[in-house]
Amino acid sequence: MKSTSAPADALLKLDNQLCFALYSANLAMHKLYRGLLQALELTYPQYLVMLVLWESDQRTVSEIGERLFLDSATLTPLLKRLEAAGLLTRTRAVADERQVIIALSKAGRALRAKAQKVPEQVFCAAACDLQQMQELKQQLDNLRGNLAQA
Repeated sequence: MKSTSAPADALLKLDNQLCFALYSANLAMHKLYRGLLQALELTYPQYLVMLVLWESDQRTVSEIGERLFLDSATLTPLLKRLEAAGLLTRTRAVADERQVIIALSKAGRALRAKAQKVPEQVFCAAACDLQQMQELKQQLDNLRGNLAQA
């Protein structure tokens, strides 16, 4: 861990907190996504599940959970709501009935076309160029990795 030479009072100022910068940026990002995803009738966590399935259909619950850093207790209700909405199916694996396979339905695959504009709209709202976005994402990925090891 690197030490800091900042005065103790400065370390406890809200505006100097990395956690608050991340938290408030996350709030702003979620607000943006809430508006964009309304047309898709998805919540942000549901959108993340759909992104995973659009990348690679027929994933196990544990694979989706690993990809999204979510445990099955959090993920299962999300998947049930997406199934009730007709966007995916949940079936037990033949080889191991403990595993549940999540697959896109026809409606779930069709929703992908409607979602195509979301990333571009987020990119425009962020008002960053491509290189800035890539660098910021890499920094955040590194931060997440470092924090996970702490």
